[in-house]
Amino acid sequence: MHDQQLRRARFVSSVAATVISLACGTNYVYSAWAPQFADKLNLTTTQSNLIGAAGNLGMYSMGVPIGLFVDNRGPRPAVAAGALLLGLGYYPFRASYENAAGSVPLLCFFSYLTGLGGCMAFQAAVKTSALNWPHHRGTATAFPLAAFGLSAFFFSQVGSLIFPGDTSAFLTLLAAGTFALIFTGFCFLKVYPHTPAYHAVPNGGSGSDTQRLRRTSSSEDGKARGARRFPDVEPGMSTPTTYTTPATSTQAQADAEAPGPSSSASAQLRDQTDVESARPLSPSRRTLDEVPDRDVDEASSLMSKSSSLPGDVLVQSSVDMDRSHRVDIRGWRLLSNVEFWQLFTIMGILAGIGLMTINNIGHNVNALWKRYDDSVPESFLVSRQQMHVSILSIGSFGGRLLSGVGSDFLVKVVGASRAWCLVVASCVFFIAQLFALNVTDPHFLGFVSGLSGLGYGFLFGVFPSIVAETFGIHGLSQNWGFMTLSPVISGNIFNLFYGAVFDSHIIVSPDGDRACYDGVDCYKNAYYVTLGACAVGLIVTLSTIRHQYAARLREAGKGTAED
Repeated sequence: MHDQQLRRARFVSSVAATVISLACGTNYVYSAWAPQFADKLNLTTTQSNLIGAAGNLGMYSMGVPIGLFVDNRGPRPAVAAGALLLGLGYYPFRASYENAAGSVPLLCFFSYLTGLGGCMAFQAAVKTSALNWPHHRGTATAFPLAAFGLSAFFFSQVGSLIFPGDTSAFLTLLAAGTFALIFTGFCFLKVYPHTPAYHAVPNGGSGSDTQRLRRTSSSEDGKARGARRFPDVEPGMSTPTTYTTPATSTQAQADAEAPGPSSSASAQLRDQTDVESARPLSPSRRTLDEVPDRDVDEASSLMSKSSSLPGDVLVQSSVDMDRSHRVDIRGWRLLSNVEFWQLFTIMGILAGIGLMTINNIGHNVNALWKRYDDSVPESFLVSRQQMHVSILSIGSFGGRLLSGVGSDFLVKVVGASRAWCLVVASCVFFIAQLFALNVTDPHFLGFVSGLSGLGYGFLFGVFPSIVAETFGIHGLSQNWGFMTLSPVISGNIFNLFYGAVFDSHIIVSPDGDRACYDGVDCYKNAYYVTLGACAVGLIVTLSTIRHQYAARLREAGKGTAED
C-alpha cells in the first residue's frame, strides 16, 4: 500500500512539473502581441526586437548559475522565484500598453525577468521529474519538455478563443496565467526519495553473477541507511562534498559482515575519493555496502554505480562503457576543446536563425497582409499572428520528438552519429528561408512558420544528447549551460539586423503610425543573410561529423593497442 501511495504521489508531482513547464515557454509567444504593442507605443521594429531579445537573454544566459542554484537549494525555491518573476515581468507590459507609454530599457529589463523566470521554473520542473523517476527518466522528462514546446501554442490558442484581438487582455493572461499555473504546480511539486529496504546476504557462491537479497526490518534498514543520509538535506539538493560512496560511510559494518575478499574490496573502495570515478568490482568482491540506495530486484547483479547527483539511474556495465560515461570534459578543458567550439558555432548559427523567425513572424504577417489586403482589421491581424505562433509551437514540438527518435535510430540501428540530425535541421532551416524569400501570398506563410518551428525543434531535441556523448554525462548541466550562451549572441545579431532591414521600409504617417506596405521586401534582405548562415551551418556541421568520426577512430585504435 505504501508503494502505491508513493507512486501516486510521484505521478502527481510529475503532472505538476508538466503544468509548470507549460507556463515557461511564453517567450516564444512574443510575436503574437509584439506588433500591436510596438504600434501602440510607436516603437521601431529594432526597439521591438531589442525587447524580445532581452527575453531570450534571460532564458539562455543564466543556465549555469540557475543549474547550480537548483542543485544546491532544491527545485521548489526556483519554482517559486520563477512564478514571481514571470508575473512581475509581464504585468508592466500590460500597464505600458494601456498607457501607450514606456521606457525601452525598462521594458527590456522586464522582458529579461520573464525569460529568467521561465528558465528557473523549467529547470526545476525537469529536475524534479528526473529525480522522481530515476529508472524511467527519459519518459518522465519528456512530458515537461513537450509542455515547454507547446507553451506558445497553449497561450496563443487560449488568447484567441477568450480574448480575440484584445492585446491588453492577452498581456493580462500572460501575467496572471503564468503565475497561476506555476503556483498551482508548486503546491504539488515535490521530490520523493527512493528508500529501498533490501541488502545483500553472501551465499558462499563467490563466482556467481547474482546474489540473493533479503528484506530487512524497518529498524534494521534505518540503521543501514543512517550513515548514508544527511537528515537536514531536502531531496533534490546537493549533499556535502565529504560524501563519496556508500561503502566509505559503512566501512566497519562491511568488514564485519563480509570478511575475506569482500574486506579487501571495501578497502579498495575506501581509497576512492571521487564518486564519479568509482568503478564496479567483480561479482565475487561485492559487499552490502556497494549496493546503491536504489530500488533493486530480488535477484540482481550487485553492481556499484556511484553518482554525483541524487536520483541518477543505476546503469549496467554495458552502458557505463559508453563514451558519455567514460569521458568527463568540463570547465577550462571544455573551453580548450575544438569540438566544443564547433558545436557552439552550430548552435549559435541555427538557433539564431530560428529565433529571428520566432520573434518576428508577427511582423511578417503584418507586412504580407498589408500588401495583400490593407483593408483587413487589426483584430484579424492579431488572430493570424496567434495562428502562426501556434504553428511554430507545434512544429517545434514535432521536431523535438522526431529528433529524439531519429537520433536513437541513427545510433542504434544505422551506427551513425547523432550529429546527422543537425544536418537535417540545417536543411529544414534552409528550405524555410527559401519559402520566406519567395512567399508573397500570406495564406502560404504557414510554410515559413511550420518549417522554422520544425528545424528549431530538431536542433534542441538532439543537442543535449550530443553534448552528453561528446563531453560526458557527469558535467552535462554546466556544459549545456555554456552551450546555450551561443543563441544569446547570434539571436541578438539576427534580430537586430531584421529590425534594421524592416525599419528601412517603414512609412510613418502624419499621425505617427508606422507601417510597411512593401510585402516580402520589408524583410527579404534579412532572410538572404540567414540563408547564407544556413549554408555555413551545414558546412560546419559536416566538418564536425568528419572530425568526430576521425577522433573516434583514433580512440578505438588506441584502445585496441592497449588491449
